[in-house]
Amino acid sequence: MKKTLAALALALTAVFGLAACSAPAAEPTIAVTADTVVVDVRTSDEYNAGHLEGAVNIDVQAPDFDSLVSELPADGEYVVYCASGNRSSAAVARMEGLGFTNVTDAGGISEAGGSTGLETVTTP
Repeated sequence: MKKTLAALALALTAVFGLAACSAPAAEPTIAVTADTVVVDVRTSDEYNAGHLEGAVNIDVQAPDFDSLVSELPADGEYVVYCASGNRSSAAVARMEGLGFTNVTDAGGISEAGGSTGLETVTTP
């Protein structure tokens, strides 16, 4: 009985594992155009370890976040992400409080990569 259950569990794992591997990649749900500024609001160390291609790094926890973000055009198009979604949410709220009108919270880096179609790259 135990061997049968173990074999069944192994078979199900193999089937579901292969199904996951063959599933098509999801289409991006957040459009990133040439005019979109992708903002990574993690620390510079986190950014250097891996960030979305083309992203600029403005640490939301840095004391000069508001002044650095204020240098950007308030009517621009922005996609903001962090590690898990907590800091990106805070950054979006602060940016909207500063008058930014087109800011999308893409959540954590993995979610943001999937929803934008951008690859993760490292800083050399």
